[in-house]
Amino acid sequence: MRLVGHRGRLIDGGCQLLKPRFIGVQFSVRNRDLAGAVEEARREVDKQMKLPAGYTFDWGGEYKDYLAAKDQMKVIAPLTVLLILLILFALYGNVKFPVIILFSVLVTEPVGGLLALWLTGTNFSVSSGLGFVALMGVAVLTSVILYSFINKLRLEGMDIATATQEAAVLRLRPIMMTALVACFGLLPAAISTGIGSDSQKPFAIVIVGGLISRLLLSIFLAPVLYALVAREDDTLKV
Repeated sequence: MRLVGHRGRLIDGGCQLLKPRFIGVQFSVRNRDLAGAVEEARREVDKQMKLPAGYTFDWGGEYKDYLAAKDQMKVIAPLTVLLILLILFALYGNVKFPVIILFSVLVTEPVGGLLALWLTGTNFSVSSGLGFVALMGVAVLTSVILYSFINKLRLEGMDIATATQEAAVLRLRPIMMTALVACFGLLPAAISTGIGSDSQKPFAIVIVGGLISRLLLSIFLAPVLYALVAREDDTLKV
């Protein structure tokens, strides 16, 4: 936070502005989220301090970086969902399979991520928000592995119920390998406590917790969703 003011002096009948003068006040935030701490500080400062004309408060530092990243996330997150939908539509040639894939991801993905943040006492931040976006890509991949194999079995002549049951069993190992590789790869970052870990730790915690919940829940949810929307006259692509 900086207290900024402007002063001027008369020179030959005119006014020349000098360089802004400011007083810097620094503080650190612990055991709570940055945005909440700054918003509370701003309310308290506005109540107790009345600035003279020409002086303003400038709340900068990590808080300004947070606001910039938050604005970027408002564009990145919807764009990511749209791109995933377009790619899945091109892959399957219809709308319902991409929609149920995204539905299953959005239902199962946040459970583990939010629970992991709560269990570790980590506040939600832009870093953890990026973790959810990255987690969406891995979660979609696990559904694609399952649904593509179901379509393959149906093209070979199996009915919907049999193909769904067979794929749920036979694709369990590849799905587990895909999820656990990313999970174990980010586990050291999720439990790190060294210098600089504050920026990468929420990102890793969300992905590790989200993949675990996604793996457990999608084993039962994804086949059921497919069986509910699948029809014998579907256009099947692997």
